[in-house]
Amino acid sequence: MKIVPFDTRYKKVFYDLNIEWLTTYFYVEAYDEEVLSKPEQYILEPGGHIFFIVENDTAIGTVALMPYAAGVLELTKMAVAPHHRGKKLGQQLLQYAIDFAKEQHYEKIVLYSNTRLENSIYLYRKYGFVEIPQETDVPYERSNIKMELPLS
Repeated sequence: MKIVPFDTRYKKVFYDLNIEWLTTYFYVEAYDEEVLSKPEQYILEPGGHIFFIVENDTAIGTVALMPYAAGVLELTKMAVAPHHRGKKLGQQLLQYAIDFAKEQHYEKIVLYSNTRLENSIYLYRKYGFVEIPQETDVPYERSNIKMELPLS
């Protein structure tokens, strides 16, 4: 297994993996559909990054880092194929994203989530993310928790 940067070969996988978990736990919001359908426009062109964990030339997990503010990235769109869950791939993707942000000299990473995703919240806390106040006009209707990880 290896982690690779965005490749158009995996664009549909980026969409499909994220749609799968959204429909399993919540529903697909208009903002999700827009970003997932046009990752180049919403994530890559503004200076963000998308990574895939690949096994035998098949992408089985993904994570994105979107520009959020000067020196700050938003961790978003992290998903692992259902039949590959429980293998710590999410942890590998999260660690890779954190290491990448540090190497690029970002100050911190923020994320939006939902406390219903107990395993995800546990994982974020395990990696040092702490809860911070969430603004009122968040980009995701389902979000009820905002977290950040200072990188310095």
